[in-house]
Formats: sequence, C-alpha cells, structure tokens
Amino acid sequence: MFKMFTTLVRARTHDAAEAIEDANALTILRQQLRDAADGLQGAKRAVAVVIAYAEREKNSAAKIAGQINDLELRAIEALRQDREDLATEAASAIAELEAEAAASARATAHYDAEIRRLREQVSLSEQRLRALQRGKQIADAAARTQKLRGTMPDGVVSSLREAEATLERLQSRQDHAEAVDIALRDLTTGPSAEGTVARLAAAGCGAPLRPEAAHVLDRLRAKTA
Repeated sequence: MFKMFTTLVRARTHDAAEAIEDANALTILRQQLRDAADGLQGAKRAVAVVIAYAEREKNSAAKIAGQINDLELRAIEALRQDREDLATEAASAIAELEAEAAASARATAHYDAEIRRLREQVSLSEQRLRALQRGKQIADAAARTQKLRGTMPDGVVSSLREAEATLERLQSRQDHAEAVDIALRDLTTGPSAEGTVARLAAAGCGAPLRPEAAHVLDRLRAKTA
C-alpha cells in the first residue's frame, strides 16, 4: 500500500511538472535558445583562442627554421676554417632546434585538426540554432493567433448565433406575409361570378341586373295615360 502511495505521489509530481513545462513551453524555449546562443559565442571564442595558439606555434616554428638555417651556414663556415669545436657546438644547437621544430610541427598539426573540428561543430550548431529560431518565430506567431482567438468571449459567439436565428425567422415571416399579399391581390383582381354576370348583362345577354332609364320612363308614361 505504501509503495502504491509513493508511486501515486511520484506520478502526480511528474504530471504536475509536465503540465508546468507545457504551459510555459514557449518561455522555456526562448531561454534555451538564449543559452544556446551564449554557448555558441563561447565556442567561437574557444576556436579563436585555438587559432591564436596555432598562429603563435607557426611563428615559433618559422623562427626556429630561421635559426637552424643561420646555424647551418655558420657551421659550414666553421668547418671551412677548420674550427671543429665551433662546428660541433653549432651541430648540437641545430639538433636541439630540430627537436623543437618537430615538436612544434606536431603541435601545429594538432591545432589545425582541432580548429577544423571546432569550426565544423560551430557551423553545425549555427545551422541548428537558426532552424530553432525560425521554429520559435512560427511558435510565437501561433501563440499570438491562439491568444487573439481566445479574446472572443463565448457570450459574443452565442449572441451572434441567436441574432442569426432571429434574422432567419424574421425573413421567413416577411416572405410569408409577402406571399399572402400577392395571393390577396390575385384574388381581388381576378375574375368572379358577379363580375362576369354584370359584364354579360351590360352586353345585352339576358335580363339587366338593374332598371334602365328608358324602361322607367315608359312605365311613368303608362301611368299618365
């Protein structure tokens, strides 16, 4: 039971840590990129230091080569003058200088190899950093977009839906009322039985619907006779 409890505590701690990391992922990414950029600058300075050491070693090797050449010329002159002692001393000095030159050559080769390796690492790191910075810009843009989307309150969206429904109902009622008006106009202006009879009577088809003046006058004359 105790083991299960400790496992639960560790699980919740891990989940909480992940939740914090997820919620602050963009902030963490920015700081990580700053750290990486600072580290890259440090690496560049390290390369510069190694290059300076290599240049110093090359200058030292050139100086040694000059000393060896000078001693060889002087030793040859000493031999010409039968000064074996001076020639032997020069030869000893030349041997020491040649040992130094060999060590300097090995150091220079080591520096050159190290400089190539460090430059490749710096170049690769710069490419990765630029890719991460582009990714951060995309993440920044996405975060701003999401933030803007989050500024739209739910009440506004709900009100818009309700307004759209109200407008749809209003337009439906208006369309219905217009259809009713059209139907009424058609009924009013259309032919009816009474209208047809009146037009037939006026044309002399059948008995008139109302007394005519001539008939009334004839009836009045008959009363006076």
